[in-house]
Amino acid sequence: MYDDNNIFARILRGEIPCKKVHEDEHTLAFEDINPRAPVHTLVIPKGKYVSMNDFVEKASDTEIAALMRAVRTVAARKGVDASGFRLIANNGVDGGQEVPHLHFHVLGGRVIGAMVAR
Repeated sequence: MYDDNNIFARILRGEIPCKKVHEDEHTLAFEDINPRAPVHTLVIPKGKYVSMNDFVEKASDTEIAALMRAVRTVAARKGVDASGFRLIANNGVDGGQEVPHLHFHVLGGRVIGAMVAR
């Protein structure tokens, strides 16, 4: 069930400010307030999607394509498209998802390291 009071829903409604990197009809990208790398931007769909599972099941093809294009746009704007970046989407409790609104982390600007801590 989607929580209309999660932080990303509140950002989308303009109740909480964010430092926008990109916005279009279907997506919003903004700087993470607790960055883990020189580049740490969040990319979210504007629709009410809890997780990747929810998004793939319910989103339109247009929304899905827009989210992927927004990730590419963010990587280019942040200057990590050529050097490389890590794209993370945590899904569910075991996947480490903390905010119940689908979001991608675009991390770059340095070597990010191992995919999963050992």
